[in-house]
Amino acid sequence: MIASSAEEVEVPAGKVVIRQGDPGRECFVIVNGRASASIRGKRKYKMGPGTCFGEMSLLDSEPRAATVTAETDMDVLVLDGREFSRVVSRAPTVALRVMASLAQRVRGAERAQPQH
Repeated sequence: MIASSAEEVEVPAGKVVIRQGDPGRECFVIVNGRASASIRGKRKYKMGPGTCFGEMSLLDSEPRAATVTAETDMDVLVLDGREFSRVVSRAPTVALRVMASLAQRVRGAERAQPQH
């Protein structure tokens, strides 16, 4: 369902796909390759095939929360905000996967915080 609604784009290794603080108008799903996310230049989160990123800005209309850089050449599916909403509303399993991915990232960020 996502593939039929998305545009497939090739991303070369080293390219910044999204930058923290920028407005978010689309989200991405990695088809092939690897990327890493960083927040304020720290806490890299590794991503591979099947990982969705950029969706937070589509959900809350806030600026990008992280910078994502291609570690290898990648193929990604790109969904604009309208298509993302359409896919999520038509395919509850996609919505559940997006929520699970967000939960993993939040838990990872919480684990990285120093304990007081």
